[in-house]
Amino acid sequence: MNILETLQREGRISNVELARRVNLSASPCIDRVKRLEQEGYIERYGALLNASRLGFGTTVFIQITLDNTTSDVFDRFKNDVLNIPHVVECHMVAGGFDYLLKLRLPNMDAYRTILAQIVDLPGVIKNHTYVVIEQVKQDEGLPLKANEQL
Repeated sequence: MNILETLQREGRISNVELARRVNLSASPCIDRVKRLEQEGYIERYGALLNASRLGFGTTVFIQITLDNTTSDVFDRFKNDVLNIPHVVECHMVAGGFDYLLKLRLPNMDAYRTILAQIVDLPGVIKNHTYVVIEQVKQDEGLPLKANEQL
C-alpha cells in the first residue's frame, strides 16, 4: 500500500525517491510499480489542474431520469453522454433517478447550452440541476490508509 499511497499523492516522484520512502532498493521498487501497472492497480498518471485558472470555474451536478430502464435506453444514453466534453463524470445510480452527471463549465451561459444538449438526448424525461457554490473537499485519491483501519 505504501507504493500506491505515495504514487497517488506524488505521481512524478522518481523511482529512487519512491524506493527510499518505501524502504526498498530501486530495482525491486520499479519491478513492483510495473507489476501494479500491469495488474491494473495503477490506471494512469496525471496532473491535478486548477479548473478556475483554466476557465472551468463553474461546477454543476445534474440528476437525469430516463423514460425507461432498459439496457438499450441505458446504452444509448451512455453513448450519447460520452460525446459531451463538459460532462467530466457520469454515474449510473440506484434510487430516485438514473444518472448523476458532473459538469465543469466556464460560466452559466455555457451551462445553459450544454443543458439543452443533455435534455434533448433520447430517453431523458426529467432533470434536476445543482450548482456548486463551494467545493469543500476534492477527490485526491483513494483512502488507502483509512481502509487499513477497517
